[in-house]
Amino acid sequence: MAVLKQVFPVTGMSCASCAASIERVIIAQKGISSAGVNYANSNALIEYDEAIVTPEKIKGVVKAAGYDLVLSEDEGAAEDSSQKTFIALRSRAVVAIVFATPLFIIGMFAMNMPYANYIMWALSTPVLFYSGSHFFTGAVRHARHKVVNMDTLVALSTGIAYSYSIFNTIFPHFWMSRGMHGHVYFEASAVVITFVLLGKILEEKAKSNTSSAIKKLMGLQPQTVVRIAPAGIQEIVDIAAVVPKDVLLAKPGERIAVDGTVKEGTSYVDESMITGEPVPTEKTTGMHVYAGTINQKGSFTYTAAKVGADTLLAHIIKMVQEAQGSKAPVQQLVDKIAAVFVPVVMGIALMSFALWLWLGGNDGWVHGFSAFVTVLVIACPCALGLATPTAIIAGIGKGAGSGILIKDARSLEDARKVNAVVLDKTGTITYGKPQVTELKWIAGANEQLLQSVLYSMEQLSEHPLAGALVEYLKANRAEELPVNSFSSIPGGGITGFCNRTLYFAGTTALLQSMNISLPDELLGDADVLAQQANTIIWFSDHAKALGFVALTDTIKPTSAAAVQQLQQMGIEVCMLTGDNSYAATAIAHQVGITHIEAGVSPAGKAAFIKQLQDKGRIVAMVGDGINDSQALALADVSIAMGKGADIAMEVAGITIISSDLTAVAKSINLSRKTASLIRQNLFWAFIYNVIGIPVAAGILYPVNGFLLNPMIAGGAMALSSVSVVANSLRLKWMKI
Repeated sequence: MAVLKQVFPVTGMSCASCAASIERVIIAQKGISSAGVNYANSNALIEYDEAIVTPEKIKGVVKAAGYDLVLSEDEGAAEDSSQKTFIALRSRAVVAIVFATPLFIIGMFAMNMPYANYIMWALSTPVLFYSGSHFFTGAVRHARHKVVNMDTLVALSTGIAYSYSIFNTIFPHFWMSRGMHGHVYFEASAVVITFVLLGKILEEKAKSNTSSAIKKLMGLQPQTVVRIAPAGIQEIVDIAAVVPKDVLLAKPGERIAVDGTVKEGTSYVDESMITGEPVPTEKTTGMHVYAGTINQKGSFTYTAAKVGADTLLAHIIKMVQEAQGSKAPVQQLVDKIAAVFVPVVMGIALMSFALWLWLGGNDGWVHGFSAFVTVLVIACPCALGLATPTAIIAGIGKGAGSGILIKDARSLEDARKVNAVVLDKTGTITYGKPQVTELKWIAGANEQLLQSVLYSMEQLSEHPLAGALVEYLKANRAEELPVNSFSSIPGGGITGFCNRTLYFAGTTALLQSMNISLPDELLGDADVLAQQANTIIWFSDHAKALGFVALTDTIKPTSAAAVQQLQQMGIEVCMLTGDNSYAATAIAHQVGITHIEAGVSPAGKAAFIKQLQDKGRIVAMVGDGINDSQALALADVSIAMGKGADIAMEVAGITIISSDLTAVAKSINLSRKTASLIRQNLFWAFIYNVIGIPVAAGILYPVNGFLLNPMIAGGAMALSSVSVVANSLRLKWMKI
């Protein structure tokens, strides 16, 4: 079964209720594992089994529901469709303003002028049937599918007000004969549509700003590149034509086209848009370069390694898109409310009309009708629907610009609750690039042979220490020998046969578990070096240790400050490592960590996480290696160092691209600020509707005679959505 997760742009949505409707029809299809439709960025994040359902079939059911799904091959069409929609919205708003302005003046100040009603009728007609036509067509289209949404509210309120006004204009004596005055609401219906259109324009602009992080990342991808043919001829080719192993040229000031390795030349490359680190990185032969980063003054050639969707930049863009399309747990409650919001509002509007007819006396009909229209106009499911996703989109975008890649909304929301952070040592607190400080063998050993065996075995290992050891042994003229039955022992070491002899390389615990003896002549020196923060790798045959290698790692310059930041935030910081207790204690002491667990296996790391969780801690695990993946998967919030193993980044909910530990505190701060914005947005969205709808229904009339004008209600409704989005945008300028 091939389950794919993909982001599809959605068109035709007018409010949060639309998103809920689309989500329901998609999830109802066989082969759909999950679906989340995000009104804030007009995207659907769908997980589906391609053997059962195709994107074309999903598009079909979405179209049948009155909307449309833009398939991945039409990706450019999504941007075009959005731009066309905005231009059409703007032209409709201009026409509405031109006609609604004189209409408002007549309705407010010149109602008694000759033929006032007919003039207002003429002025309001183009506003309703040109500027507001999509509200009516949308309402009818959705009604066919038994769906009610924002279009329904606007179409009902303005359509009924307009029709009622026409009746009163043509038959004024109908109400006069009954002792009542036939009011007209032409100006109200036109001004409401004008305000809603203006609100939609502001909302679209603001929503576009929340997704600016994606646009910036996409803007990092160059369209062409200079390729060097085998004969040395330079040619400018489209980026899509580049394949792995092509030799490319990076000129000063140009963006790197694909991920690759420097072949010839040196330069400094600005990687800030990917890592968040402002200082350019020196690049020399053999070093990696990444698509989207900017070459500084020097020129160099590089060999393409990963192209197209395989580059780090493409991977980041995909993850940010998926994350911005995902939903925070709190959004599930909001979605349920949004799904029933419009029917409930329609019920309240009818109830307020009926109560006014019953209790309103001679003015009951007029006040009841006004309340009915005003309730429909002021109710705004959009503010509720936008409250959470706009804050999430802004938060994930802010993180992406700071070198913090957040995989999903749940990770962003949960990070604020973290009160315990568990750090791996190698590659997290330290660089993970240790240097060999000593190599010692037992007396009488064939050192050259043993060095060659160890060299050959370590070449097959993926452990972070293996690279440094291989480099050192190669410099000492070690030769490669055939190794059979090689295997890695997670958290312990490696084993394999060479020249029909079984050898082990690993920790003290590994040798002890195999009942392999440790000669006293080696133990003393090994203990001294271990107390000096050296990592000891023992090398043995099946019976006894033959020697050991001591390696030491360098602590990252920001690690101590990062630990201090976390502690100042009231977060308990622990360190886990498979290394010996001496080395672990020395490193922990330098960075200010007091809670240390050394000599821990991958399963032991996961068990430690579980112990903290059992004590009521909300745990964030920070690691970079394969041996951390089990603990990362178990933690409440998992954070991977971006320069570590792929599996760690795959498991983790948050990836620190720069591998700078201070970004962990930034991630938690970002989560706290995003959660604060979500609470503020939801508060104002709920309060707006909780207060606005009863006031529109006329609850204040018995107290002070106040009845809300439908025009004011239209303006308030438009501003409610804009205020929620604008509040989320504040995150772009906040410091984390």
